[in-house]
Amino acid sequence: KPDHRKGYVQLIDATQWYSPLRRNMGQKTRELADEDIQRICDSFLDFQETEQSKIFPNEAFGYWKVTVERPLRLAGTDSERVYKATEIKKLKAENEKDGTAAPIIKKVLPASAEANPLWGKVTMILNGKPAVVEYEPDTDLRDTEQVLLLHPGGIEAFLQEEVLPYGPDAWYNPEAVRVGYEINFNRHFYKPQPMRSLEEIRADILALEQESEGLLSGILAR
Repeated sequence: KPDHRKGYVQLIDATQWYSPLRRNMGQKTRELADEDIQRICDSFLDFQETEQSKIFPNEAFGYWKVTVERPLRLAGTDSERVYKATEIKKLKAENEKDGTAAPIIKKVLPASAEANPLWGKVTMILNGKPAVVEYEPDTDLRDTEQVLLLHPGGIEAFLQEEVLPYGPDAWYNPEAVRVGYEINFNRHFYKPQPMRSLEEIRADILALEQESEGLLSGILAR
């Protein structure tokens, strides 16, 4: 890429630049004439923002794929006990879920571990002493979020704004985050249809009323 294009993507909407075929070829009714191709090439070479040409930084199409977890809560469990994997499996099979129960603790982290609730590392008092623990996730509550790379504040700001107000015990694993890219032309070139006027809507309603009255009169006449 030339230097002025590096780090950018240009999208060109050429959906209106075509010529009708003189004779349809099956479902094909349009073709790109020489002048249409030239318009596309000119838009590309000009590298300017217009109604048909949009220029974005690469990051505008990128997103983080974030898996959001919430803790498993089961009835009849001990809030200060660390359960082994085999015990958790048995609890899942025998105990009912209870949204008011304490989260199932699956691991106590080393004393040097730093707490970070958004990363699933939670501080609590365990057997009378402060500890940093990890909870067993509830796979039924697992969710995936796509966070734009350009979102102000990044992943954690997004979670604070969009997730924690509805699930304050949620967390994510930074090591499991993946980056993806998607180009959605409709998002950038969509033009909403103008709303119909009140006069047009009123005329349609009156026409329907007259039609329904005519049908009713015909039924009663029988």
